[in-house]
Amino acid sequence: MTMPMDMSDEGGERTDDPDSYRRTCEQFVESMIPDYEAWVEYYKLPTDEDARRRSGIRAAASKCALWLHEAAPTIRAIDLVMNDGIQKMAEATAGRPFQLGVFVNSMAGYTRVAPGLVPVRVRAAGRQGRRTRLGFHYGSARFRLDSTFDASMPSKVDESEHESLDMEILLDARTASVGDLVSFTVTVVEVDGDRESDRRGITTLVRIT
Repeated sequence: MTMPMDMSDEGGERTDDPDSYRRTCEQFVESMIPDYEAWVEYYKLPTDEDARRRSGIRAAASKCALWLHEAAPTIRAIDLVMNDGIQKMAEATAGRPFQLGVFVNSMAGYTRVAPGLVPVRVRAAGRQGRRTRLGFHYGSARFRLDSTFDASMPSKVDESEHESLDMEILLDARTASVGDLVSFTVTVVEVDGDRESDRRGITTLVRIT
C-alpha cells in the first residue's frame, strides 16, 4: 500500500506545502474506504452490524478530513491527524463486541483541552459475566501515542480484572502549547476464565486550546 509520505507532487518531488499535502492525505484516507468496507463484507455480518461498521468507517474518514482542515497547519500535524483517522477506520471495521468507552472531558473520539495533566476515563464491561482489564497496544507498549509535543502516559497502571472497569489514567500534556495535537489509543482486553477472549482499542484525538 502506498502511503502519502511516499507520494510526489506534480514535479516529481515530495511537496513541503501543507495545503498540497493535506489534500493528498485527505484523498488517501477517502481512497481507503472501499478497502475497509471490503473487510466488513468479508465478515458476512448481520445487516444491522454491517451497516453500523460501514457507517463508522465513513464517519471516521469524514471527521478526519474536517480535522485535517481545521486543526493541522503543519506537515507533522497532518501526518498525525491522518494516522489517527486510519486507526479509527480500522477500529470501526473491527467493531466493538463488548462495551468499551474512552472519554476526555466527557467526550469520545475527538476533544479539546488546556495544557496540563489530562484525565482520561476508561470504561468497559465484558459479555456474559466476562471480566475486562487494560491491555497493551503492541508488545510492551501499553498505549499508542503520537503527538506534536512531548506527551506521555503512565507506564504503570491497574492491571487487575474487573466485572465493570471504570478507571482514570492521566495524559501528561504539561509541555503542550496551544494548537498542539496528541492522538492515543487505549486497548482493553476481555477475559473469559484464564484466557483472553477478545481485545479492542479506542483512539482519541486531542487538540490543545
